[in-house]
Amino acid sequence: MSALSTVQIKEANAHLAALHHRVAELEGTIREQAESLIRKDEQYQASVRDMVEAKNRFFFCSHIYRAIAELQKRLAQSEEEMQKLLSSIKDKDRELERLRHHSRLLAQMCHSRPLLNALVSLMAEAEGIPCLPHVEQCNGLPSVPDYAQSEEDLEDSDIDRTLFGTTV
Repeated sequence: MSALSTVQIKEANAHLAALHHRVAELEGTIREQAESLIRKDEQYQASVRDMVEAKNRFFFCSHIYRAIAELQKRLAQSEEEMQKLLSSIKDKDRELERLRHHSRLLAQMCHSRPLLNALVSLMAEAEGIPCLPHVEQCNGLPSVPDYAQSEEDLEDSDIDRTLFGTTV
């Protein structure tokens, strides 16, 4: 083997120094790119987490929106049912008022029943008489002088005056 000259050794050393320098530059570039990749990876991971959270919020919100829509539908149905019930209550109140009026009329009829029974009895008795006596008109009212009034008739006439507010 031949010996290397000083110039060749210097050139080889310079070449090794340049290679060493270039390797250091490339290692720095690799370190920078690795750090850049790590940062980008972290950014992508944060983006993925944000998207997953957004998706979850979307599904949660869509679930809430569906629940709200269902509640609004049920509220509308309840309000419709309430209107039907209010209408039914009004109808029943009208019917109740009508029945109260009928009840008052019936109470008045029951209160007047003894007088009506007496009148019906008198009418039945009058139908049984073959010939009625001559009736005179007195102030537009018939006057029957042929029949004498008994004490009972006099008491009834007092009742008539109090009930009807007139004198006969």
